[in-house]
Amino acid sequence: MIFGTSAARWPLALLKLNGVHPPSRSLQTCAILSKSQSGRHSPSIKHNKPLTYEQAQKPNEIAMRKSWNSMNTSALDFDPLGKFRLGARFGLRTSQTVNEDIFIRRFLVGTWHNLFLSEVLIKRQANMIRIAGIVLRAIPPRKMYFLIATLKNCSATAPVPCQARTTDCGGAEGCCVQVYLVVFCKN
Repeated sequence: MIFGTSAARWPLALLKLNGVHPPSRSLQTCAILSKSQSGRHSPSIKHNKPLTYEQAQKPNEIAMRKSWNSMNTSALDFDPLGKFRLGARFGLRTSQTVNEDIFIRRFLVGTWHNLFLSEVLIKRQANMIRIAGIVLRAIPPRKMYFLIATLKNCSATAPVPCQARTTDCGGAEGCCVQVYLVVFCKN
């Protein structure tokens, strides 16, 4: 071992020749980075690319101003008094639901490569999964329907009805389509 008690016996010039510097007792400091912020997005330098609605929200205001990207109601029971409460079976299916949501997001990013302009929104109600997002109209409608059919076939083993709703943008170039998919699954 070069450092420690044996380092005091080595001559300083010999240590520096070998590229080894003996340990020193000094305190290293760096500049204060008080302007660093995490989770906050800033617009482009020329202000030609605006922030999306989701990026414009501060991290501590996401739950108050906008809803989450995944809605899971599988752990709620309906009370006879008309209120929702956490059921006695809370926690039985939540991990499976989260894994399914992650699979749906990754599958959509992989099959609809560079087509989703917004976040993929997944909302669950009973046996229905609603998938929504804004998609760039860069492919012909025939390919878009093929991608929807691929999603339909890979999402469940039972026959799954899907529907897509689009918005008309007047034929402008670089137009966006809002895709709204409804998937019914057997539990």
